[in-house]
Amino acid sequence: MVRHKRLKDHFSPLITSYSPLTEILVSFVSPYFLDLSPLSSSFSHSALHVILKFPLAIMANAASGMAVHDECKLKFLELKSKRTFRYITYKIEDQQVTIDKIGGSEESYEDFTNSLPADECRYAVFDFDFTTDENCQKSKIFFIAWSPDTSKVRMKMVYASSKDRFKRELDGIQLELQATDPSEMSFDIIKSRAL
Repeated sequence: MVRHKRLKDHFSPLITSYSPLTEILVSFVSPYFLDLSPLSSSFSHSALHVILKFPLAIMANAASGMAVHDECKLKFLELKSKRTFRYITYKIEDQQVTIDKIGGSEESYEDFTNSLPADECRYAVFDFDFTTDENCQKSKIFFIAWSPDTSKVRMKMVYASSKDRFKRELDGIQLELQATDPSEMSFDIIKSRAL
């Protein structure tokens, strides 16, 4: 706490607006300065700018710079055009969206929901076949954002901030559903959304 105050006092002439965001960023930087005495007036605006923007850049990258593995798009195209699969689940690992599980065309919606982890987030696509009131056979591709209440807060934030970017990579999504509990993505809910 003392070190944080000394860091703030030292940088205050260089900071025109000491905002709450700056407070957070200085808190991030301060553990790396064990002794501020070597810091002199030659410590320029540009150096401060780099230090204070560094963690912000990391946060921005985490939110919007998530990479998507090519296989994610290729397998989705197979699901959409060849109907080879019933569902695909995706996970974020090492700053990249990758395939988690693939369900064959013979698998059911129950098989799909059972494949989702109880305490981790996932993205998923599901090819839902149904019959309309006019007795017509149809199919809709759902994008499902699974974010259970029991998953870690940081995981929820990463999946939420990357969802739209990832979804744009999958051309052909027709409906979207977000669920935090199995009851929010029951078969009846999926069917009612599809009709």
